[in-house]
Amino acid sequence: MSASLLEIVDLGDGEIVLQRADDDSEPLLTIRFSDESRIYLMDNGMEVAKAMIQAGIQAAAALAEQTENASGSAGASRVLH
Repeated sequence: MSASLLEIVDLGDGEIVLQRADDDSEPLLTIRFSDESRIYLMDNGMEVAKAMIQAGIQAAAALAEQTENASGSAGASRVLH
């Protein structure tokens, strides 16, 4: 996967997307807040979405590291429930 600049965009209709800045293709990630959630969050939806994206990236990196470490040990298997 090639490196590209990513941007987080608030579409104004309750959706916040993560997309490549230099590409018009489908967003990589879409976060949609319900009307009730948007009222609860007030004007903080973008900050919550940023925190969600950051947590997801950190979790993916941790899982990749675990997989890499596990592949070094013989017969290691991983079960997700």
